[in-house]
Amino acid sequence: MKKTTLILGACGQIGTELTLTLREKYGNDAVVATDIKEPALAELKNGPFEILDASDAAGLRAVCEKYNVGTVYHLVAMLSATGEKFPMKAWDLNMQSLLHALELAKENIIDKIFWPSSIAVFGPTTPKRNTPQQTIMEPSTVYGISKLAGERWCEYYYNKYGVDVRSIRYPGLISWKSQPGGGTTDYAVEIYYKALEEGKYTSFLSEHRALPMMYMEDAIRATIELTEAPSDQVKVRSSYNLAGISFDPATIGASIQKLMPEFELDFAPDFREEIAASWPESIDDSAAQADWNWTPKYDLDSMTEAMLSNLKTKLQLS
Repeated sequence: MKKTTLILGACGQIGTELTLTLREKYGNDAVVATDIKEPALAELKNGPFEILDASDAAGLRAVCEKYNVGTVYHLVAMLSATGEKFPMKAWDLNMQSLLHALELAKENIIDKIFWPSSIAVFGPTTPKRNTPQQTIMEPSTVYGISKLAGERWCEYYYNKYGVDVRSIRYPGLISWKSQPGGGTTDYAVEIYYKALEEGKYTSFLSEHRALPMMYMEDAIRATIELTEAPSDQVKVRSSYNLAGISFDPATIGASIQKLMPEFELDFAPDFREEIAASWPESIDDSAAQADWNWTPKYDLDSMTEAMLSNLKTKLQLS
């Protein structure tokens, strides 16, 4: 039986697009989508789809054996803003689901794992600008703590058991295809919806709170490129820094105003401002560039153009 690829968390913001991209590349039957709930998007059922709680070790093992899974893309996590409301749930989900996958790889049930980390692993003491690959990491959110612990487990399983695990520290991800899922960088998706629907937006981050961001198309491409890179090119087994674009709410607002001059932006920072203040403003991803030739394609204005154009069609606006 031919090896398949398994997506855990296929209904999420990243999982949706990754599933569709991989199925386009390898065929519907080659990619098994799973989530804890039925998909809102009918296309996710164009290939195998299983309801699966990724924190259920026996259930995960059964799906891997049923479909002869080779590669697992592990995208299950409770994100930063939601995690602060439910800290114990976030810790349990984020850690147990990863450890179950690592154990399956250790037992040679599966061959390879992609697991995303995040810029949330950094903290208030981390250098803010051009944050290095190796630096001070003292995260101040449950999400960040769980991602930092996950990085250490990934590297441990690679060093101790030879588990082929690969990871990226995602910046904030911006997509028109799927709604954001409770993260601190969600404003950078919401702003485009509100610009088209209402002509104005109130940002929950302050005017000049710069954060590293990336257009989803670049993030999906980076994920697949790293996962499919020859093993000897993958030098970092904790997680790679990944950079795309860095901007603040005022700058994204100005980018939208180039195409929609009437757009209005104001600011009402909430608890997410404190989370964002603990994260870097820009990222040094020279290790990813050197090891597996990473390079982003989108800048802010080309992303804004793509977001507004695609959302206009999606929302059926003239």
